[in-house]
Amino acid sequence: MRRAEGFTLIELIMVIVLLSIVATISVRFVTLSTQGAIDVGSRQLRSLSGVVLSEQVSRALREALPGSVRINSDGSCIEWMPLLAASNYLSLPGGGSLTSFEAVPLAGGETAAGRVVVYGYGSDLYSVSNPGPVSPAATLPTGTSPVTVSFDGGASHRFSGQSPARKFFVIDEPRTLCQQGPFLFRYSNYGIQSSVASGLPTAAPNREVMAAGLVSNSLQFEVVPPTLQRNGVVAFTFQLQSEQTGEVTTVSQEVQIRNVP
Repeated sequence: MRRAEGFTLIELIMVIVLLSIVATISVRFVTLSTQGAIDVGSRQLRSLSGVVLSEQVSRALREALPGSVRINSDGSCIEWMPLLAASNYLSLPGGGSLTSFEAVPLAGGETAAGRVVVYGYGSDLYSVSNPGPVSPAATLPTGTSPVTVSFDGGASHRFSGQSPARKFFVIDEPRTLCQQGPFLFRYSNYGIQSSVASGLPTAAPNREVMAAGLVSNSLQFEVVPPTLQRNGVVAFTFQLQSEQTGEVTTVSQEVQIRNVP
């Protein structure tokens, strides 16, 4: 007689068990591979966000007037006066208050409007006094040399010092960066204040969200002031956190503030 062909119950159970093990391993492998790809993508996204944010802060601070960069007591806020233009004055009498002075025009027929600063080293640039290194609002016009820089509204001012290179700067109103919770805010158009992070706007457009996803209280600024022998340096550190995994990426950067008397 021919032997009956087929599977026994034990063989069938063994096949089912083996297939279950293979399926479990396969699913686990796919899950880990997928999670790994997600984690790598999250890290790359945080790294890119950190690079973009570092570059934004660095570019803003590179345009700061030397000596105008300052931070608050805990290092969570930084303030500076942005440079708009720089030129040389031809005459700047120091005996009395001026309503205007003669200067070299900007290249390319450019104009500039803002406060004029003459040799503010060693002075508190946020104490707008007369005499002092920071003038009221003024306008540097276009034209052939020499051009006349005039203080707006007929205002007068006496500068407290002279530049060895007869150099002056035109600056804009101060800017401030502050972290609040997971957000980094940029503030503008709030005027010159005696202390950092005071009198800041509370709504747009003068309060802008510059970045999100920061670890609370992770942003820290440190300022090494410039001197006549070396440039100033701003160092800052912050942390970015993934909403999905909670993983944290730390970013550190240094920015050189060029010191030009």
